[in-house]
Amino acid sequence: MKADVILYIVMMAVVTYLIRVLPLTLIRKEIKNTFIKSFLFYVPYVTLAVMIFPAILDATASQLSALLGFLVAIVLAYMGGSLFKVSIFSCLAVFIVELFLY
Repeated sequence: MKADVILYIVMMAVVTYLIRVLPLTLIRKEIKNTFIKSFLFYVPYVTLAVMIFPAILDATASQLSALLGFLVAIVLAYMGGSLFKVSIFSCLAVFIVELFLY
């Protein structure tokens, strides 16, 4: 059993290393394709959104309050609100909804 765990850890290390090193070794020229450049530009934002969205829906007592807080945050962010303002008002929306639901 212990040998299996060590093998799994070594395989994860190799895969992680290859994912980080292969692009550096295979792509030496500047990327000129506009589609690939725009795709690579948005990858961090999409990754962050994919990691955060499920946590938003599970962070409160009900999914209704979480969805309302998320919608408040989206609207305020779209209107140009600061990070502090968006956070405060979305938390307030969740608090008010949960106050009346429970």
